Amino acid sequence: MSKTPLAFSQHDHQHCVNDALQAAITLCQERGVRLTPLRKQVLELIWQSHKPLGAYALLDLLSAGSPKQVAPPTVYRALDFLLEQKLIHRIGALNAFIGCPHPDHQHASHFLLCDDCGRAEEIQSRQVGESINGAAHNAGFTVHSQSLEVFGLCPDCQSQGNSNG
Repeated sequence: MSKTPLAFSQHDHQHCVNDALQAAITLCQERGVRLTPLRKQVLELIWQSHKPLGAYALLDLLSAGSPKQVAPPTVYRALDFLLEQKLIHRIGALNAFIGCPHPDHQHASHFLLCDDCGRAEEIQSRQVGESINGAAHNAGFTVHSQSLEVFGLCPDCQSQGNSNG
């Protein structure tokens, strides 16, 4: 699978979206699960922006492009499927979803989230994961999953002199 570029770096975004959709199609075929047209559409909407999207924002986007109203449970079922297949991540602090650039392997979810523009970037850091696991082990705690959400300013917002505090 090709490596998806980072949200904060310059890249061909349409190529990024296309790669993510192709990876999802391939992984679903390999796993014997169905990527229905609606699930694919929800995944594409999530990938069209590097900003996390909430379920109701997705509902609005789906309804805007459809002659019939899409029901909230339909969107939630699609999101549940995409989460189960590790094609997306949930950003808990925002109650929103972002595409996973590495759905083909198990990994911890660590995110950099820009306070100003709203962009999000998933980072891969063995050291962060090992630190969390080490601290948990020292506390006698068993880790089942990790999700770390770090808020700050992306390079673009820093260069524009934006600041929230």
